[in-house]
Amino acid sequence: MACGLVASNLNLKPGECLRVRGEVAPDAKSIVLNLGKDSNNLCLHFNPRFDVHGDANIIVCNSKDNGAWGTEQREQTFPFQRGSVMEVCITFDQEDLTISLPDGYTFKFPNRLNLEAISYMAADGDFKIKCVAFE
Repeated sequence: MACGLVASNLNLKPGECLRVRGEVAPDAKSIVLNLGKDSNNLCLHFNPRFDVHGDANIIVCNSKDNGAWGTEQREQTFPFQRGSVMEVCITFDQEDLTISLPDGYTFKFPNRLNLEAISYMAADGDFKIKCVAFE
C-alpha cells in the first residue's frame, strides 16, 4: 500500500506522456512509481533501487495482475543520484510502456495488462514529487 502520493481517475491515453519530476532524498534507498488501473492491477511498477533488497543502482520493473506480481525486468542503466532532481517520462501503447530517463536512455516494458488507459498512479519511497504533467 502506497503511503506517498496517490492519484486516481487519471485517464492517461496511449501516446500521452506522464512526466514526473521530484527530489530524490540525500539518503535514498529506493523510489517507487506505480501506474495502472488500481493498486492490485499495475501495468508498471517502476522501482529505481539505490541500495535496498540486496540491489544497488539498478532499476527494477514489474507488473501486478489481480494482486499477483509478474516477472521482474532489470535495467542496468541508472542515471539517478541521491540528493538531486529526478525526471522521468512514461508513455504507453497497447504493447509497451516506454520509460525515458534523465540521461536520454529509453527502455520498454511490456503492457502485460493490455490497458487502454492508465487511471491510477502512486508514488512512494525516498522521493518528493514536485511536478506531475500530462503531455
